[in-house]
Amino acid sequence: MTKKVLMSSQVDLTVPFHDLDPLNIVWHGNYLKYFDIARFALFAKAGVDLQQYFLDHKLLFPVSKTTTKHVLPLVHRDRFTCRADVREARMKIVLDFEIRRLSDQALCCRGRGEQVAVKYPEQEILFEIPEEVSLALGHTP
Repeated sequence: MTKKVLMSSQVDLTVPFHDLDPLNIVWHGNYLKYFDIARFALFAKAGVDLQQYFLDHKLLFPVSKTTTKHVLPLVHRDRFTCRADVREARMKIVLDFEIRRLSDQALCCRGRGEQVAVKYPEQEILFEIPEEVSLALGHTP
């Protein structure tokens, strides 16, 4: 059974020339960049400024795991949407990503990213996301 979506955000982007590989398709590593753009749009929508949170609380939220499944390649000037869905925000932050070409809604890529809370400068991993961040991302107690 798939966990419900706690919160979503999406961004519309266009493939720039410099994101292409020698085959004239988007280089696989750039999909992670697109995921990050959607991730930060989601945090902004939730009202969580990660830089300010670090300054105030000395906590970081590094990505600890990523996966991608490439289905169809994007090419130069393709317009696409990248959606980020929060699946978990209690023990770790789990985001599912989906990239679809806007012209025909074709699925191009799916992915998942996991983030943990880390105390700085100790580099100590916390086993729970701080409550205010968890709640902002849609987790209900």
